[in-house]
Amino acid sequence: MGLDLDGLKAAVTAHGRVTRVVIAAIRGSSPREVGAAMLIWRTEDGFAQSGTIGGGALEYEAAQTAAVQDRASVLSTHALGPDLGQCCGGSVTLLSEVYEANDLERLDTEVIARPAGQDSPMPLTVRRLLTRQRNQGQRPAPQLIDGWMIEARHRPEHPLWIWGAGHIGRALVDVLAPLPDHDITWVDTARNRFPEHISDTITPVWAENPSLLVAHAPSTARHLVLTYSHELDLALCHALLKHDFAFAGLIGSATKWARFRSRLAALGHAPARIDRITCPIGDPALGKHPQAIAVGVTAQLLALDARGSAEQELRKDRHA
Repeated sequence: MGLDLDGLKAAVTAHGRVTRVVIAAIRGSSPREVGAAMLIWRTEDGFAQSGTIGGGALEYEAAQTAAVQDRASVLSTHALGPDLGQCCGGSVTLLSEVYEANDLERLDTEVIARPAGQDSPMPLTVRRLLTRQRNQGQRPAPQLIDGWMIEARHRPEHPLWIWGAGHIGRALVDVLAPLPDHDITWVDTARNRFPEHISDTITPVWAENPSLLVAHAPSTARHLVLTYSHELDLALCHALLKHDFAFAGLIGSATKWARFRSRLAALGHAPARIDRITCPIGDPALGKHPQAIAVGVTAQLLALDARGSAEQELRKDRHA
């Protein structure tokens, strides 16, 4: 989670004047976490938005207010039960900030700190946090500190390479593209295998021999192999096992995987190394429809994220 500067710049370029509403603080329960944000802009018919801060009533009220906001920065607190008739039972503090093109340059830092709601000098607590970030490379969690909002600039955490632009590859991209933490590279053998319109957040790459591209993927990347050709799938698995990766998944049946295991062993890969490839991917119980496969694979990747976050928190606790 962080401030999506690229998304904000794109919205300002398209709509001119955009208000960003971010959850700055929470007491009790809330439909979304601190740092969740949405963008609002005026239209001929009223207003439009992208993103979500959760909670229909909260979001609707915040969007209506933001669409006519005349102050650069407004901090407001909303009791979800009494004020909005939501059953969460907590309260949410929102920071609404108006941005135009000339406002964006000041945001072009790794950690973005600014006064929330009214101008005030930077407090010592914020100075210390920024110094710690510079010296130790720590990315702070989104937070409201002594009247200042702190957010790290959003950087996708997980390089994801999707090999294949067929029906399943397209379904996967449709499901995964809106998720903020995946930096997606999408590979196939020819430009005409991709859809005409591809999200700006996706990097499409076409190559006659895609397996040669594996060497250019970072060792922290996750890979989903689902091309139109079993031979191409095998070549990719062979290249991945010679490289390194965080996760590699292959689409296929138990029979396909048994054959691949045998052929990969014949190519010189040890059984323990071959076991690093996951096949089949997703949840076979969901069925074989491309969108069902995409949902299952996405759930699998999100589970990896959750497990990684839990392990990271455990390491922090041990060193605390």
